[in-house]
Order: sequence, then structure tokens, then C-alpha cells
Amino acid sequence: MLDIQFIRSHKEDISKAITDKGLNLDVEKLLAKAEERVALIQEVEELKSLKNDINELIQKAKTPEERAEIIVKGKEIKVKLDEREPLFLAVKSEYDTLMAQVPNIPSEDTPIGKDESENVVLRQVGNKPEFEFPAKEHWELGEALGIIDVERAVKVSGSRSVYLKGDLVLLEFALMQFAFSVLTSEEKLAAIITENQLKVATTPFIPVLPPVLIRPEIMARMARHDPEEMYAIERDNLNLIGSAEHTLGAMYADEILEAAQLPIRLVGFSVAFRREAGSYGKDMKGFLRMHQFDKLEMESFTLPEQSRDEQDFMVAIQEHLMKALGIPYQVVAICTGDMGKPDIRQIDIEAWMPGQNRYRETNTSDLIGDFQARRLNTKIRRADGKTEFVHMNDATAFSQRPLIAILENYQQADGSVVVPEVLRPFVGKDVIKPKNS
Repeated sequence: MLDIQFIRSHKEDISKAITDKGLNLDVEKLLAKAEERVALIQEVEELKSLKNDINELIQKAKTPEERAEIIVKGKEIKVKLDEREPLFLAVKSEYDTLMAQVPNIPSEDTPIGKDESENVVLRQVGNKPEFEFPAKEHWELGEALGIIDVERAVKVSGSRSVYLKGDLVLLEFALMQFAFSVLTSEEKLAAIITENQLKVATTPFIPVLPPVLIRPEIMARMARHDPEEMYAIERDNLNLIGSAEHTLGAMYADEILEAAQLPIRLVGFSVAFRREAGSYGKDMKGFLRMHQFDKLEMESFTLPEQSRDEQDFMVAIQEHLMKALGIPYQVVAICTGDMGKPDIRQIDIEAWMPGQNRYRETNTSDLIGDFQARRLNTKIRRADGKTEFVHMNDATAFSQRPLIAILENYQQADGSVVVPEVLRPFVGKDVIKPKNS
């Protein structure tokens, strides 16, 4: 959420952001509703004040006639108040609805575009593997290796479900353990900072197992509430999260953090849930696009002047992890029409998938600024005692998608899959072999 005064003084910038992000909102209508809301607040408060004055005047009346006259005036005030209060609530509701639709303003280096076709590749890293055999897709490899079972999962849980089994489960938790070993090490983070010439603190990430249930009003304050994509548990008025970011980011709602505490960096592992309502018929084989998946998410809280550098740091971490796995990838600047409403700047990592012969998104990083913090009322207190809203970033460390990249990039002619060297201490083997070998 942006401040209404900011919107009023940056009307043209907001209108451009609305257009560039492909949204539909009349800024003039919002500003007019804001004026109407303020006028009604003043009127209702004045009527309430007069009502309180009437009560005092009735008690001080010296004659029955004076008292009767004051009572008549009091009834007139009550009638006006009974008219104005519902009107104010209706206007406030409309104002809140319009304010919730206002997007964050994209950064100057964010590409202008209508959809993902206009995202911009910033760089490509790593050499694509060359096979002397036709490259298979991950689901073919997984079924042959006995580590993926889609058929039985669909029988039990419906479409977009999967059983991950055996060595693939060990490989997933190896990914997560490897990421934790980097993110919780001040020494390793310092090396990443030095290598990329960044000006951020070496503060390590705090591991968190966050709740996967979230109150709808908290999700709305995170500006991530999408009824079409979220699973709702209506009986208990709860939603299932679509990422650990949702409950990590809300952790400090209605709190004031001391500036000296920052940056606060969290890394949360959770199961995530998405309806995938807008992807009918896409990626139905394997486990690239699931209703339920595991995800390791980074979340940080920083001073405003440090938030852009913090995002660059998170992208550097993502690249460090992908390089360590030996997976070719590209870094992509997400255009205005494809980025999230709260985002100032979005950068994705797309891993090369030889079986699909294309890059697919495995990581994302979102610079949010104070957009979520305003809604969450999460502030910082400077050394001089002044308070302001904290800035927030979120980014994927690992989801299950890099498993797909590993299977496809490290496949062998006999159907086996070599385990990336950096993961072997966690997996306990060098190669995942077919069932009959």
C-alpha cells in the first residue's frame, strides 16, 4: 500500500504504473473518494462532539423548557449522525477497495512490457550439456528410476499431485541442507558479498519453520491475497500459504524494530499450496507445476536506503547456489506486465532444462520496499527516535524445481542421474541408478 499523500503528489507516476502493470484503476476516482472520506470523517466527528455536548447541556439545563429544547436539538443531531455514519462506512469501504488496487511503482530499470514475452534476459551463465543421446524429460527419468509416481498420486489426490520417492527425496533435502549451510554461514555470505562487490552486512539468515496456515486479513495486508490461487479453509477462516514468504513477511506486523537490529534475515522452509487456476492444461506431466510443493524462502527487513542492495545480494546468493549445482541458467528482468503488484523490481533465475530444450523459472526475487510494511504496520525506529516503515525483500532459495534441472542436466545414457558433487555429502551417493541396475 502506498500513502495517499504520496499518491496525490505522484499522480502521473501512479497512473503510469497502473498502465504498465496492466491494471485497471481510475486514480482520479480514488482521489475524489479520498476527499469524500476525509469530509465525512470530519462531519461524523463533529456530530459526535455535538452529541456529547448535548448530553452535558441537558444535565446543566436550568428549566424544563430549556431541557426540552436541548433534547429536540439532540434528536436532530442523532438523525444526522445515523445518516452520516453508514454513508461514511460505505465510502470508507469503497476507498479501501480502491487503495488495495494501487500497485507499487516499478524501478527505472524494470522493462516495460505486457507479459512474460517481453521479459529481458540480463545474462546467461554456464554451458548447456551436450548429449550423445536424445535428452529425456524429468518425468520420464523419474518414472524409470522409480523416484516419481504421478499415477498413484493422481488416484489419491487428483491432478497436479505427485509422490516423490527414494533417492529423489534424499536429493531434495540435500538441496535444502546445502542452502542452509550457505545462508546460515557468515563466512560464506561474506565471500559472496566480496565476490559481487556488494555493500551489505554479512548478517546470516535465521532458519524458520513458519506456519502454513494464515488468516485472510493478514494475507491481504501482505498484498498477496488471491482467491483464485489460494486454498481456503472457510470453516476456520484460514488460508493455506502459497510461499513461506507470506507468514515470514507478516511476522513483525504491528511492531517497531530498532534500526540497530537490521538487517533481519529469515530463511523459511515450508510446504506451499497453489490452485494453479490460470494454468489449465500446462505442465501436466511430472512435478514442475504442482498444487503442493516444498520451498525454501528468504525474507529480509532492511533500512530503506539498503533495500535495493539487499535484493542484489539475494540474487547473488541464488546465482551462487545454481553455480554450485553446475546448472546452466539465465538471469531475467521481469517486465511490468508480468511482475507482482507489490513489486518495485523483480528478478528471476531460469534454469536450463535439456529435456524441454528451454529455460524454466526456478527462483524469483522481489524488491517490495515499504509497500507491504505500510499495510502490516511494521516500522523501524532510528537512533534519533524517529520512526518510518521498514523495507522488505523476498526471494526463493530453492523450491523443488531445481530437482528437475538436476535430473535433466545430469542424466546419463543408461538412464542414471549423476548427483551434483556439492550435494553428494548430503545424499550419500554419487549416482542415482535405474531400478534394474
